[in-house]
Amino acid sequence: MRSELVSPSSGGVLAGRLEAAREHAFVGREPEQAAFHDALADGSPVAVLWVHGPGGIGKSTLTRLWAREALRAGRSVVEVDGRFVGQSPQEFEQSAAAVLEDGSAVLVVDSFEKCQWIEGWLRERLLPRLADGALVVLSGRTRPEVEWSTDPGWSQVLRVLELSPMTPGQTRALLAARGVRAADVPAVAGFAGGNPLALSLAAAVVQRPVQETQDWTPTGEVLATLMTRLIGDVPSATHQRALEAAAQAYSTTEELLLTALPGEDARALFDWLRGQPFMESSPQGLFPHDAARETLAADLRWRSPQAYDAVRMRLLEAYLRQAREAPASQMLEAMGRAFYLYRDVRLVGAMYSWARQGQVYEDDMAPEHLPRVLELCRAAEGEESAQLVSYWYAKQPQAFHVFRDTRGNEVLAFSAHLVLPVPADPEDLATDPVVAAAWGYSNDTSPAWPGEHISITRFAVYPAAYEQPSPVLELNHWRALVEAYRATGRAHDFDVYQDMEAWAARFGSAMADSGRRVRVGDATYGLFVNDWRLESFEEWFHAVVGGDVPASVGDLDTAVPIPPPNSDRQGDAELRREEFDEYVRLALQTWRHPEGFASNSLLRRSFLTSAGDDTVAVLRAMVQDAADAMRTDLAGVKAHAALAATYFSGAPTQEAAARRLGLPFGTYRRHLRAAVARVSDALWEADVAST
Repeated sequence: MRSELVSPSSGGVLAGRLEAAREHAFVGREPEQAAFHDALADGSPVAVLWVHGPGGIGKSTLTRLWAREALRAGRSVVEVDGRFVGQSPQEFEQSAAAVLEDGSAVLVVDSFEKCQWIEGWLRERLLPRLADGALVVLSGRTRPEVEWSTDPGWSQVLRVLELSPMTPGQTRALLAARGVRAADVPAVAGFAGGNPLALSLAAAVVQRPVQETQDWTPTGEVLATLMTRLIGDVPSATHQRALEAAAQAYSTTEELLLTALPGEDARALFDWLRGQPFMESSPQGLFPHDAARETLAADLRWRSPQAYDAVRMRLLEAYLRQAREAPASQMLEAMGRAFYLYRDVRLVGAMYSWARQGQVYEDDMAPEHLPRVLELCRAAEGEESAQLVSYWYAKQPQAFHVFRDTRGNEVLAFSAHLVLPVPADPEDLATDPVVAAAWGYSNDTSPAWPGEHISITRFAVYPAAYEQPSPVLELNHWRALVEAYRATGRAHDFDVYQDMEAWAARFGSAMADSGRRVRVGDATYGLFVNDWRLESFEEWFHAVVGGDVPASVGDLDTAVPIPPPNSDRQGDAELRREEFDEYVRLALQTWRHPEGFASNSLLRRSFLTSAGDDTVAVLRAMVQDAADAMRTDLAGVKAHAALAATYFSGAPTQEAAARRLGLPFGTYRRHLRAAVARVSDALWEADVAST
């Protein structure tokens, strides 16, 4: 339990070499070092230094260095390991007797969380008897009890230091000192999150011979060590699952635990999580320190990929439901959390940073903001663009939002997400060449029908980081996506950028380059596009995070153009069939939403109008008949089940429908596509027969 340190010079040569190497490799902790030197100085009011932080953050390394510095300063030093403290306070007092008798003594207690039961006794009985000038260092995972800070006496002589993760610069310095190749630094640093233990373990492993092109990933040995040192003992399998859910979620609340662990005591689990030293609190809930988060997630993914995916799918289902149904004030956050689950996907990780400090927030734009917004636009895009801002704000003020600095509340940026119904407004076409180009693309490829609309993120202006990934662009992207998710009757969706090459690399398969380029003032803008009629938002989401090319992007290069007036009947039929299929999908997607279903353009087709006045009822009956007809064969039965679970019975997401059916998501989607195709075939035959 106890050891008295002596100067390395009095021991063998190796002891001195070891200590010299350790001190040479030590990186950072300048504020903590200064605090210790101040406490060690003569006349210092500080009698107790309390150092706390999660496992692996470097507490033991730091306090060991302090012990050596105290020795060099001529102080006597006693070290106590909390893991081996006996069962009585008297044993501890015997070990710590030096600081009660000698004003030059320094007592260092490491792993104090292992003997936390003596904290009250230390505060009330032992420490008040310290010799004048003696110093006690308590180092552990937990912070002091509140009684220390509420006592006016202790508040004068106790100093508490919380160790934070290493900064990016310190991380690079440590890895460079350990010989980690530059190509591996981002992966190692991203995994370790500034945790010195994780960095050191990873550095030791990464030095093994590898191919130049091989990406670094933590080994099972590294994960096992970190699970023991960073996470420690876990009371039960249920607590372990709660940790695994918290590792994947951006932040954790009781409600989220109810979703991730149905049937468990979410309140008790949340309280347990809150008490863990590697967990932090934020206004949005709890979250693990980066190294603990990545270790937990990587360990589960390594041990049980299916369990990892199951946790992620349950969380995704909850987030997408919130994005679709939550009040407007919460929907952007929900969309961001859905993407956070897939931060390991290269495309997603490169696009977003999920700045936890909340540097900016979105607000509705008011008329009094217009002068500032025009100033921002002139600075970034010029006078011609500012004139277009005035035009569109007069027509669609609800489309504009501003972004404020959370500290000074200053308006830093703005955006505008325009919704443009069919038919296009001639004044819009004549005024804004970018909007005219969007309509031109839509009309030349797969035009929107009456009752539909196109959407365009016309402005996303942040002069301080113009067209660069930033918290502003994160919120802007999430608004565009959540509005697409909630919209009914949306055809094409456009994003506008000047630096098309850079954004083509960032978007990857998420959006397609429309090929349209437009000059406004001195700048040239390009348009990226999605066609939301080709698939649901959830299908697009899964394609993007799965590394596939979504139908709304992949099919754009082969979109069927509008035929000229003298085209033959066959070409016209092919076009109508493509559009027909789109509206069948829309009818299914809006099955439980009367306002969307009632605006479907199929209701104007002759095969419905000739069957009765209530075309909505006729269409619903025909869709139901087509679905029921699938039950004549085994494949049809499975297709019908997927269709019913997704659209008729109101599963909140496709993930929920797949879970309800007990099917892997890929298998479920295959059955659903087959079902939609069979319904569309049945309705198409009725449409052709009526002409």
